[in-house]
Amino acid sequence: MNKNLRTRGIVIGLVTFFCLLMMFGPWNRPKEAAKLKASDFIKLKQNLSENIKLGLDLKGGTHLVLQVQTDEALKALTDGNQVKAVEILKKENITYKDVKAPVIGQVVVETETTNDQDKIKDKLQTDFSSDWEVRTSTTPATVTFNLKTSAADVLRKQVTEQEKTIIENRINAFGVAEPTIQLHGREEDHQILIQMPGLDNPDRVKELIKGTSKLELKAVVGTLYKTKEEAEASIAGATDKEAIEINEKRNDGTSAMNGWYVVEKIPIVSGIDLRNAQGVPNGQGLGYKVNFQLKPSGAEKFGTWTGAHIGTQLAIVLDNKIKSAPTIQGQISDSGEITGSFTQAEAEDLGLTLRSGALPAGIKYLEERTVGPSLGADSIRQGINASIFGLGLVIIFMLFYYRFSGVNAVVALVLNLIILLAGLALFGAVLTLPGIAGVILLIGMAVDSNVLIFERIREELRAGKVAQSAMSTGFDKALVTIIDTHVTTIVSSAFLYFFGTGPIRGFAVTLTIGLLANLFTAIYVSRSMFLWTLNRGGRKAESISI
Repeated sequence: MNKNLRTRGIVIGLVTFFCLLMMFGPWNRPKEAAKLKASDFIKLKQNLSENIKLGLDLKGGTHLVLQVQTDEALKALTDGNQVKAVEILKKENITYKDVKAPVIGQVVVETETTNDQDKIKDKLQTDFSSDWEVRTSTTPATVTFNLKTSAADVLRKQVTEQEKTIIENRINAFGVAEPTIQLHGREEDHQILIQMPGLDNPDRVKELIKGTSKLELKAVVGTLYKTKEEAEASIAGATDKEAIEINEKRNDGTSAMNGWYVVEKIPIVSGIDLRNAQGVPNGQGLGYKVNFQLKPSGAEKFGTWTGAHIGTQLAIVLDNKIKSAPTIQGQISDSGEITGSFTQAEAEDLGLTLRSGALPAGIKYLEERTVGPSLGADSIRQGINASIFGLGLVIIFMLFYYRFSGVNAVVALVLNLIILLAGLALFGAVLTLPGIAGVILLIGMAVDSNVLIFERIREELRAGKVAQSAMSTGFDKALVTIIDTHVTTIVSSAFLYFFGTGPIRGFAVTLTIGLLANLFTAIYVSRSMFLWTLNRGGRKAESISI
């Protein structure tokens, strides 16, 4: 055996050994258990099922379609501008009767006369931005700001995209394997599709997705009131303050404080200023709490405020409920905690929700389906049966039509499938039902490559060339065609991956890995087997069984 052929054999052997390890090794277990043991080799089927991830259509799981309530985000913007308008008018000492937000996307400033309308328009327009149209009226005397329709549409789209990103962050952090989160339906419907393969606790994830977990730190004004009516009466119609209920819990779950506080409407810092949040034990077996850290910009604001308000109460507001109202003992810069009778799951979920950010708008569940594993098992069984049946017919044809050279093609095809499965395990790709269809298509393309090579060799033999020369020329002439067909198909698969949905992307991934494997087996492995056949025994064969 010459040196070149020996090198080829070593390369093929190493590739095959590595692929088998990737398929059957216990790589997806905890690190302390991820050691090769004799018992692991007995559980090859279990290892293979753990290494090859299955999609929703094969493994089962949860399918959800959500609709983003974008009007809530528009209302929050409108209410925020209303409060800001009051703040600016007071700061500028501009007289006004009232500031209202009668409908979403509209802020109306009522004045006694028309004298200050131009001043009001100039001062507020700068803060409201060019997305708001302004008009004045004399009867009654009002300055009205209307959000432009185009700006509202852009905001709705941004809110939907932001909602999708936040939901994706939450689900990914929750640990669902290979979820699908994407926009769904028409753009104006503002829908999001979520598919979670193998999920065994969909209710907890639904609550995690839907939870807003909006954190705000607000200054407390006055004392604790027993009822809401007493707290609201103390505000006396002020639009820059609001009454919020407090129901503080001790670590043992009993109530420590109940009532209502009046707080500043504009928070000192909010969830957008958070850098991190995490559920941690309270200590001594007394439940869990949530520690949070602020970003540098938020820490600067918080530090400045707490330094100037020592002795003042601060309300920690979560989802419009005061969790606690501690008194500032000294300047605080970048951290704090939310205490209460949290369970471990509640604290972890709250920390996760705060880390990923509050949803800018609520959601509504439009569709929910649970795909059982029995359906997936049936799809796998039928897909495997189809693959085996197709593979069997191909083997029979190749052996009958190309005789001993057909064995060459069959070995290359089997190695192709091994490399494909190893590639799926290595890259953590998800095998879907369309992916199984890609495997079946790949069998045909792999055989097609061998047919091109074999027919070229036959042509050279008919032209009178000796076996060695015919084999070499046949491979050389077929090489360009094989590379051309595979590269164009890989380019098509790339488009399917970047623009397709989850199952289509699974088909594209499977097909791409298989095509790359086929280039190796058809050009390198198949040629090596021909070289070995023609050079057995140290002498060159004069004929090929083809």
